[in-house]
Amino acid sequence: MKKIVIATLSTFLIFTLSSSAQTAKPLSEDILIPGSNHKIKMVSIKGGSFTLGNNSSDHADEKPARLINLSDFWIGAFEITHDQFDLFFKDDSTSQGSKVDAVTRPTPQYIDLSWNMGKDGGFPANSMSVDAAMMFCRWMYQKTGIFFRLPTEAEWEYACRAGSKTSYYYGNDPALLEQYAWFKGNSGEKYHKVGQKKPNAWGLYDMLGNVVEWTMDQYDPAYYQRLTEGQKDPTNPPASRYPRSLRGGSYLDAPAALKVFSREHSVAQWNQRDPQIPKSRWWLTDGMMAGFRIVKPQIQPSAEDAEKFYKLYLGN
Repeated sequence: MKKIVIATLSTFLIFTLSSSAQTAKPLSEDILIPGSNHKIKMVSIKGGSFTLGNNSSDHADEKPARLINLSDFWIGAFEITHDQFDLFFKDDSTSQGSKVDAVTRPTPQYIDLSWNMGKDGGFPANSMSVDAAMMFCRWMYQKTGIFFRLPTEAEWEYACRAGSKTSYYYGNDPALLEQYAWFKGNSGEKYHKVGQKKPNAWGLYDMLGNVVEWTMDQYDPAYYQRLTEGQKDPTNPPASRYPRSLRGGSYLDAPAALKVFSREHSVAQWNQRDPQIPKSRWWLTDGMMAGFRIVKPQIQPSAEDAEKFYKLYLGN
């Protein structure tokens, strides 16, 4: 292996390149979070065609299956951890809970929303709203000049499948799931440090189980019905706070919820016990299973388009 360091303040990239051009393993890059020694490992995903959904599913919102075309993108090899998210959460140079500033950080948690499952040392960030996840992306853009966002549902499923056509990215046997995921049958009802289970064929860890992952799409049970065969880079922009789409299942779910095509959506009840008035924009009292990983489009938007995007999804 050979490392090439690019010491450009606007990128903060460390590329790890394979010495063999014939390797099947996707290219990866480590993105240093400025002001820290923490890096986010991103994996290059070559775009292409795949079938989104499953016509044999028992759930109407997972069909009809559609042929989808996707552009190249990068996706996090791991779910964002507390260690990484806390750099944003504790950044004193960023306004806290502001309704005016474009980039603002979450207000303090009102209770320990990790529920004593673990924080330091690689545990996935959890109990956060889609706004908190997307604002982390915007904060990273401000700090690095690199545009980040959450994956679309289509990007998430494509990356999770990693070329497979089975119920799980390793095959169809749920008995083997414990080798690849933390779920109801092996988690002890708590999340675990990222990267402890086997990755999929593209080197992505915990795509199934551990914490369920936010996408940037509004959830619509009829979404696939509105897609057309061969559609390019589909997304469903936000229309309301609820419901939003999540993928992958969590440490609390049975194997059926961890299938690569399984869809989940947020509900207002995830914040029902929030004592704040109004309810927190950032934290979910009963959404302790919700986390995220990030995406970097291969083709980066202009600064103007990036700001339009964040304003659409964050409202400021």
